[in-house]
Amino acid sequence: MCRWLAYSGRPVAMDTLLFKPGNSLIRQSLSAQRSIVPTNGDGFGLGWYADLPEPGVFRDTMPAWNDANLRSLSEQIRSPMFFAHVRASTGTATTRLNCHPFRYENWLFMHNGKIGGYAHIRRDLEQLIPREFYSFREGSTDSELFFYLMLANGLESDAAAAFTKTTATVLQVMADNRVIEPFRMTSACSDGKRIVALRYSSDGQSPTLYWAQGCEIWVEHGEVRFSEGRGCVLVLSEPLDAVGASWVEISESHLLIACGGDVQVRPFDPFGRERVPAHAGDEHRYLGA
Repeated sequence: MCRWLAYSGRPVAMDTLLFKPGNSLIRQSLSAQRSIVPTNGDGFGLGWYADLPEPGVFRDTMPAWNDANLRSLSEQIRSPMFFAHVRASTGTATTRLNCHPFRYENWLFMHNGKIGGYAHIRRDLEQLIPREFYSFREGSTDSELFFYLMLANGLESDAAAAFTKTTATVLQVMADNRVIEPFRMTSACSDGKRIVALRYSSDGQSPTLYWAQGCEIWVEHGEVRFSEGRGCVLVLSEPLDAVGASWVEISESHLLIACGGDVQVRPFDPFGRERVPAHAGDEHRYLGA
């Protein structure tokens, strides 16, 4: 399984989050703490927004812990919104085109997880991608395929709805082909204005996902610090330290939307079944349908 983080807020140098924390994303590439697979050495990638509408992207197949260019770039690039990802392949080739994040026009997408039975149902899923998007598909991963299915399902107009429809589509194709392996994922996408992230699995065993919020962010002696208030949001596979910021775990089958410092976390069901709060006013605890 991979590890990733997404940041939105006041511009910061990317190395602030990639290298400086005690459990930085680069450290997670070598020894993740909350993942079944601790080593994520099958490549890495950065995607960041700056002055242009379309984000910049830098990806390579080198292990993130051993790439001097990554360290140098992350020290120099300041961005108000960026994605970073370290990859552990689930079976597809280790190539630059298979490294995350993936880009289409002003959109970025990254993913951690696996579509059950992907090798068996890949052709069925790829046939659902319209020609207008399929010509942009460069790699062979289920992650990139999911991204282009989201674009086909209206990502550019409603990211949350695209997550719902695409997840339901994948589950239906799996069922039609009698796939019994689970579909597990955490994913994030952005248009440069907002981050939409999802934690979901078909068997209730999703990879971990957390978020934290504050007015400003910095790192001190390996600990991540947030000043009080709103303005910056961090969504990530696992906490960057053990004792610093107040990391909030995103519950199983929940969707997060972060825009302009505001964060909304809500239940997610790909088949639209309504969930009822377990307690009035408790937005994070829900009863299953």
